[in-house]
Amino acid sequence: MEADSFTQLVDAHYTPLYRFALSLARNTADACDLTQQTFYVWATKGHALRDGSKVKTWLFTTLYREFLRGRRRGMRTTALEDLSPGESDPPAAEVNLAVRLDAQLVVEALQEVDEAFRAPLTLFYLEDMPYQEIADMMEVPIGTVMSRLSRGKAQLRAALARKENGQNIIPFPLSQRKTS
Repeated sequence: MEADSFTQLVDAHYTPLYRFALSLARNTADACDLTQQTFYVWATKGHALRDGSKVKTWLFTTLYREFLRGRRRGMRTTALEDLSPGESDPPAAEVNLAVRLDAQLVVEALQEVDEAFRAPLTLFYLEDMPYQEIADMMEVPIGTVMSRLSRGKAQLRAALARKENGQNIIPFPLSQRKTS
């Protein structure tokens, strides 16, 4: 790949990729590493992409897979399907705070959303990806994406309500709960 075209690719996609990586990793160092690893993979394998219009999807998919690979190495997580209904379906908070909140508060609240829901929320609302692209990228059915978006919005509303009430308590992550 020519240096100019690689630089243009990085310039065009770095910020949204980093934002997505930060929503997944929850810290800047890991988000930087994920973003850099994604561009490294592009530099070594991107030439195999035949359809140039799919670059953005390819990059996001690669970043998500790198994140999952790192998580598999780092810790064992509980699949959503293994959670009891009470754990996977948080109560819906009928709170409309969006008009009163600043972006930083929303980003902080997003970090409290379970990882399985945070990725689709970020891709759909921050990166404007359609359901089908998210489903293809995450290798799940479109119905799963829609379900995760719904559950993620409920968790996000609850986190925003807690923040509005001054309770910055991060609940015990669903992925680390023991199931019996």
